[in-house]
This record gives sequence, C-alpha cells and structure tokens, in this order.
Amino acid sequence: MNFTLPTTPGSYLGVYGRGVPISYDGVNAFTATTRIKPRLVVYYSGWFEPFKAGFALTAAQHGAVPLVQINPTRISLAAIAAGKYDDYLTSYAEAVRSYHHPVILGFGHEMNGNWYSWGYRHTRPTVFVAAWRHIVTLFRELRVHNVTWLWTVNVIHRGGGIASPAAWWPGRRYVTWVGLDGYYYKPSWTFAPLFGPTIAVVRKLTKDPILIAETSVAPTTDQPAKIVDLFAGTRLYGLLGFVWFNSVHNEDWRLNNAAAIAAFRRGAKTYHQPAS
Repeated sequence: MNFTLPTTPGSYLGVYGRGVPISYDGVNAFTATTRIKPRLVVYYSGWFEPFKAGFALTAAQHGAVPLVQINPTRISLAAIAAGKYDDYLTSYAEAVRSYHHPVILGFGHEMNGNWYSWGYRHTRPTVFVAAWRHIVTLFRELRVHNVTWLWTVNVIHRGGGIASPAAWWPGRRYVTWVGLDGYYYKPSWTFAPLFGPTIAVVRKLTKDPILIAETSVAPTTDQPAKIVDLFAGTRLYGLLGFVWFNSVHNEDWRLNNAAAIAAFRRGAKTYHQPAS
C-alpha cells in the first residue's frame, strides 16, 4: 500500500482545535464556522503518551490526516539517542503501523526557539539531531511505512531568542517535509518578512515540501487583511498549505470575527485544492 501524501502546492488546509485528541468537537466547530473540512488535524503528544489511534480513525473518517507533534518535555534527548526509551518508541511505532493510514509525525518542534526543554540554549543541536535520527531509524527498522516525517522549526526572530534552524537539521534521509511555525502578532507584520527569511534558510538545506505547521492572526492585527495575506503568501511561495491554530494560548487565536471568517472562506475557495 502506498502511503505517500501528495505534495502539490496548496493541497492542505489544517487545523488545531480545542479539545483534541480527546474530542473532535473543536475540529467540527471549525468546519461549521469556515465550511471547510480540514485535510490535516493536529494534536500535541506528551512523552510516554500512546498513539491516539481512535482519534486518528475519526480524522480519517472525516477525510483528514492526523499530524502529531511529539513533545519530549524534560526528557533527556541524549537518552533517547542512546536507545533508553526504545520500548516506548517501539510501542508507538507498532501502533502507528497498525493504523494502516497515513500519519504525519513531528518530534521536538520549534527546537530553534528557547522556550522548550529540548530547544535552543537548553539542549545542544547535535543531541537533538542524534535523537531525531534514532527515532526515524527505529521506525524504519520496524517497517513503519505510513509516516511522513515533519521537521518543524519556528520562524527566525533574531531579537527574540529564535535562531536559524540550520544547526538542528537532521539530514535529507531523515526528513520528508519541513514545517514552519509563525504567527501574525503585530499589525505591521506580513507574510514575506515573517516567513521569507526562514524559507530561504530551509531552501539552502533541502528542497523538501514546506508546510506552515502552526499559524494564526492576533485579533488586534486587522485579521481579515492578514488572512488574505496568509493565503496569498502561502500560494506565492508554493507551500503545501497551512495549519490554523484555532484555540486560545496567551491570546484568543480563534476565528470569531465575522469579517475574518468571511476572508477565510474566500481564501479557501481560491486556494484550497483537493489533493490528488
């Protein structure tokens, strides 16, 4: 069975909704608001958490691919690389293999930022790379063929403790897609200066397809205009698409404004293509 996901630019609109993976209600609410059935549904998984096969099956029934960001919070990445957590990883890999549908997996996302235990100034990039390679190798040795490996970095912000991601690059053999996380925090921010410098760095490392794996627009930044800019920029740069963070974290990132919802619906009509 072929589990390779399409890589046509503009193939994916995704969402992170409140309550996942315990409930699909947040995703359904997003669909009711936007009239869009997302093709990617994200959830974040703590270390030692099992693969949520039930949630993944629900996503598949709705025509979506689960995108799981595994977070090794306060876990030694050197120990992961040395094989000390192989029992957990083996169990996880076997559950993913038994799912028999495509899964997108990330590990230690936003590692070039300084806010996570596995990231910049907390764990050396070489140790992160060793852990990443070990995980991918273990899955492959167990013949888990339904995984798309998503290496996700935060957009560069030299004044905000967010470094160039190049030092954390595991190598082309270990990555399928690249993910970028970036948010419209300020009214003056637009797509090209927000995402462009990081895309340029990534393109020096690899030609792998790029997905915006987390994004949203702060309600104080003229949401409708920024949503138009997001769709246009994603299309202009030839990216796979984006995942909208439709939840509350420090700010309310949800689509609540009628004009913003209308802009999102219009953008989806001109941009979103069913993958073939």
